[in-house]
Amino acid sequence: MSRPAILITAADLAPQALALLADYEIVYAGRSPTEDDIVALCRRHDPVAIIVRYSKVGAAAMDAAPSLKVISKHGSGTDTIDKAAAKVRGIEVVAAVGANAAAVAEQALALLLACAKSVPQLNERMHAGHWDKATHKSLELSGRTIGLIGLGAIGLRFAKMVDALGMHVLGFDPFAKNLPDYVQPADLETIWRESDAISLHCPLTDDNRHLLGAGTLARCKQGVIVVNTARGGLIDEAALLAAVQSGQVRMAGLDSFAVEPMTAGHPFQHQPGFILSPHIGGVTSDAYVNMGLGAARNALAVLAR
Repeated sequence: MSRPAILITAADLAPQALALLADYEIVYAGRSPTEDDIVALCRRHDPVAIIVRYSKVGAAAMDAAPSLKVISKHGSGTDTIDKAAAKVRGIEVVAAVGANAAAVAEQALALLLACAKSVPQLNERMHAGHWDKATHKSLELSGRTIGLIGLGAIGLRFAKMVDALGMHVLGFDPFAKNLPDYVQPADLETIWRESDAISLHCPLTDDNRHLLGAGTLARCKQGVIVVNTARGGLIDEAALLAAVQSGQVRMAGLDSFAVEPMTAGHPFQHQPGFILSPHIGGVTSDAYVNMGLGAARNALAVLAR
């Protein structure tokens, strides 16, 4: 009798996670599966669980797998899963919340520092033989204000880091409770008005899509730094481009984008004022293991009921 299947929407999973799933047949969708690929694999293998790393899982995939009981995210963001469709079908959606918090918070800090200190630009100039000591001035972060939108595991970890730099931390999250004393709760209007830097750490929803757009960016301090290690859809990319070009935004450090992967010809490419990374904030060797273990344990917990 064949073992029940678990579909992984990727080409691999941490060995430690695979060890937990030894009683199941593991089916991999490949390095960059499409939604159609996932539907076809669901139809062929009828998995009892899907562990989502890449691509989207929608109603068609759920309908193609009548034995499906749980969709487990390899990470914390579940916006690539049609949660409404899952709820209607009685399929549980779970996430490995906090498993990559350290990794993403460190990436946000790296982008913030790179924006303030012009690290990539100075490195490029040095390699080209320039010595800009007499003309370059960096931005000192100590004593400045940073506004954090989203105070979950990642946002709070990042808050601790920037507090250690001597920054004044404002935070907006309608669901956060018992905040540490170094985070001052603030509404969005206060964050736009007072922040020297803004960092996004919230999930993407229908209500906050393009949270940072032409209107909100115009209400920010001139020369604000924008950091996004959350979801690209939180930012109106055309509005951000215009704000960087006008100087309203000093620098933007981005690890996520509206359409991924970014393709050649994207307006952010070769554009001064942007420091870009390919959505790798949560991609470290440690986070890979932690997210795999979290996703596997979450799936098994639902399957055991």
